[in-house]
Amino acid sequence: MAVRQAAAWCNRGGPISAEPRIVEPRINDRIRVPEVRLVGPSGEQVGIVPLAKALELAQEYDLDLVEVAATARPPVCKLMDYGKFKYESAMKAREARKNQAHTVIKEMKLRPKIDPHDYDTKKGHVVRFLKQGDKVKITIMFRGREQSRPELGFRLLQRLASDVEELGFIESNPKQDGRNMIMVLGPHKKKTEAMAEAREAAAVRKAERQGYGSDDESEEHDESVDGTVENSEGSEESAEAPVVEAAEESAEKPADKPVEDN
Repeated sequence: MAVRQAAAWCNRGGPISAEPRIVEPRINDRIRVPEVRLVGPSGEQVGIVPLAKALELAQEYDLDLVEVAATARPPVCKLMDYGKFKYESAMKAREARKNQAHTVIKEMKLRPKIDPHDYDTKKGHVVRFLKQGDKVKITIMFRGREQSRPELGFRLLQRLASDVEELGFIESNPKQDGRNMIMVLGPHKKKTEAMAEAREAAAVRKAERQGYGSDDESEEHDESVDGTVENSEGSEESAEAPVVEAAEESAEKPADKPVEDN
């Protein structure tokens, strides 16, 4: 009996991970109220009218009657092109997601006795992250006897912060966390500004590539035209040459001797 009750309790309701249902506004014949507060196509207030009158006006304007405030008493409805309204709303939401800046924390791990070449490589990554408008979490990993020399990691973090001070600042001061020492760097520019600059740079590079392509095509076209002209001149000279040679041969050739009568 207890097992059946537990199974019945588990089967109640829908799946836990189900996404929230998107409720669309009621339109036209789906509106089930006696009267509505009507708003015209241009936003003008028409007033409280019966539902039948509102539907008649919608047919007259060749528009839809859309319920925009269902909780009001009476509900507020507006005359609009519902298909166009949904399309514009979707485009606005898409642009908002495109321009939305997500805060991302990158992480870079270093050792207290890091090689100079490796340090330059790690610093290059930190510079790239800060230029993109992301925060960077710097972690110094101590191992073995290095744990007794935390000042090595502190000096390394201070050195890195001073090397990238033009792009970022120390958002969280170095602190010991077990066998690691952690510091967080924040960018001077916001994520949205970095994204806008990246898009502008990409547009400039694309325009430059298109300009180079058009210049190459024009040069190839000019070369082909020049080659055509040269070939035509050569053909004319070759056509005139046999005529001149034939005339010279006929002038140099001696006349035939007359035949003597026996």
